[in-house]
Parts: sequence; structure tokens; C-alpha cells
Amino acid sequence: MQFESLKAFCDLAESESFTKAAQVNKVTQSAVSQTISALERQFKSLLIERSKKNFRLTPEGEVLYDYSKKILQNYDAIQSKMQELKNEVSGDVRVAAVYSIALHDLPPYVKRFLKEHPTVNLNIQLRREDNVYQDVVGNVVDLGLLVYPWHDSKIEVVPLRKDPLVLACHPNNPLAKQKVVKIKSLDGLKLVSFEADMPTRKAVDKILKDHGVSVRHVMQFDNIETIKRAVEIDSGVAILAEETMRQELANHTLAAVRLEGNPMRQIGAIYKKGKVLSPAMKLFIELLKKSL
Repeated sequence: MQFESLKAFCDLAESESFTKAAQVNKVTQSAVSQTISALERQFKSLLIERSKKNFRLTPEGEVLYDYSKKILQNYDAIQSKMQELKNEVSGDVRVAAVYSIALHDLPPYVKRFLKEHPTVNLNIQLRREDNVYQDVVGNVVDLGLLVYPWHDSKIEVVPLRKDPLVLACHPNNPLAKQKVVKIKSLDGLKLVSFEADMPTRKAVDKILKDHGVSVRHVMQFDNIETIKRAVEIDSGVAILAEETMRQELANHTLAAVRLEGNPMRQIGAIYKKGKVLSPAMKLFIELLKKSL
């Protein structure tokens, strides 16, 4: 029996999907099925109740899962400790990040990290918020990067930093001439927004609600790039993180105005509870906490 077999079994138990388990382990679904069959022959026990409607571990499967997780965590801890003793920083760091972070916040951090640690294979995937969470819990990635990360029993949250939210508007908009915009003055304005279920939208809605402000959501998108393009043609204003507007501010296609109370956008990293972080993962998280 190999560690790879136990890992495939644990990934299957957690994802309840042969497809996802195969994806995580970079093998075929048939290979995962054969691995489970081999484990069942070895332990002379049925480990999974196979059904089209339900996926369920048998009592024997639950026992194997619990002990396998401990074995794999201890093995990862050994590898991590060995690297630390050798001052070695290498291996894979798989990251899933929401679009605004991946496109605007991450590039300088990735450049610096790879320059300092060229032996690390850093893989960045652009994902929606719900997919980032699923990928972390399902072991598809090691770390997830989110705005306003929420706490959950399956994950650990590491606060990274906060960025100011500002009013984004066309440079010719009268609001662009102000140094600070009062939240009350946004009442009745046309707002270009994220979709209602997205974290930044929820945070903006709370800010407006707390000030008794009602706006007209004239356009709603699932990504920040489309929101900025809509504001550039003066379809409305938007409340965005200033960090995500660097290029537009430099090119003078957008204006950013401070908001009353200086509201902030929280960025955080998440990883699966119980996961052993390698030296490379720890260093990447520590770098993300810094301002570059």
C-alpha cells in the first residue's frame, strides 16, 4: 500500500466524486476506481457503498479514512520539517484566487516570490469565490485568496491586509472634483455593481444600508474588469478597491475619490483545516501580508 492510494481514497471520501478525486490526483477515474478496489481487497472490506443516488463510506471506510488522514498529515509534517531543517524552499504551491486579487493584487507578489524562491512551482488559478472555497476544501489547491473571507469549520482563515474602498467614476463626473464623498450623497445615484451574491457587493450594500442610502443598480457583473469598463463610459459610478484601479488611474480613464469613513476591503487567505503547510506555502502567506 502506498501513500498515493491513501490520498486518493481520502480525496474521494471528501469530494464524494470519482471525477474530482481523479482531477486532484492527476489520474483517470478508472485509476481511482482501481485504487479503491485494491484497498478493499487488501483490507478484505467494502469501503464505499456504491449507489447512483448516494455516496457513503461504510463503517470500515470511515475507519480507514480517519486513520489515513492522520497518516497523510504526519507524512506531510515530516516532509515540511525536513525542508525546514535544510532551509529548503521548493515544491508546488497551488493557489486559487478571485479575479480582482489575481489580476491586480497578486502580480507583484508572484514576481517577487519567484525571484526569491525560483525552485518553487507557483500555480495561480482565477476562480469565482464559491469555486475558490470548493477547491480548497476539495484539495484541488493548497491556498485560496478571497475578499471578505468567511469562517467555516472546514477551513482556516489568515487575514492578510486591508485596502481602501473608493468611489470610481468618470473623470468628468462632478463627484470626481471632490476630495471626499459623503456616503449620503450617493443616495439615488446610478451604481454599477457586482452581482448580489458576491462579497464586495454585500459589503457595499451594508455600507449603504448603514447610512440609509438607496441607489439604482443599473448594471451588475461578476467581474471587476467589466464594472470598470462600464464606469469608463459613464454608465454610473462604482465602489471599488483603489488597488484594483491602478492602470485606469494612471491612464486617467477613471477617477477615484475617497469615501467618508474610509471603508476598507479585507483580503484573506484560506486553507483546509488540518492541512500541513510547507515552508513554501508559509513564506508565500507571509509575503502576502506585506505592502509592496
